[in-house]
Amino acid sequence: MIKFQSLIPELSVSNIEASKQFYQSIGFSVVYERKENKFCFLQLEENQLMIEEINENWNTGTLEYPFGRGMNLSMTVSNISAFYEKILKLGYPIFRKLEEDTYRVGEEEVTDQEFLIQDPDGYLLRFTN
Repeated sequence: MIKFQSLIPELSVSNIEASKQFYQSIGFSVVYERKENKFCFLQLEENQLMIEEINENWNTGTLEYPFGRGMNLSMTVSNISAFYEKILKLGYPIFRKLEEDTYRVGEEEVTDQEFLIQDPDGYLLRFTN
């Protein structure tokens, strides 16, 4: 039985096979697919994503590259340094290099390591520890 997270983004993509190959190459597993709908459910550790080739079901306007402007998807991985090295070896362009950032959370300051890349359609993916 699949344990679904409370929030699972579904991304409209221009080419389901290219997107699926990209996500699998960075470590996502295919949990299930509906090939007839050009749909795929993916998971990396506890991070879940759905991708579906562009159709008229969900579009609220014209999609232009880069898709997802104005948002980024933040995903926690267990070994940020090793994951970053994997992305570098794959040769994907880095939108923002691995760095340490401090954020105020209420009255506390929290320090994270994070980096950002874009998927084939330009969705901004933030990986953090």
